[in-house]
Amino acid sequence: MQDWCSIVGGNVRRLRQSKRMTQEELAFEAQIDLTYVGGIERGRRNPSLLVMARIARALSVPLTKLFVES
Repeated sequence: MQDWCSIVGGNVRRLRQSKRMTQEELAFEAQIDLTYVGGIERGRRNPSLLVMARIARALSVPLTKLFVES
């Protein structure tokens, strides 16, 4: 079982790439720092629920999609 930061990070990266967004575009849409997006995607950051909600909104997906273990 992976840790949840890795699961969330992998999901953010996969969903972002499927929407053909760059990390910079996602950061702008979610109103978070570009380096923070990279840290989340690498599983090195522990984003708050508010940040996760912003990311989900920017990706146009339900927040729960970020938690699904694949």
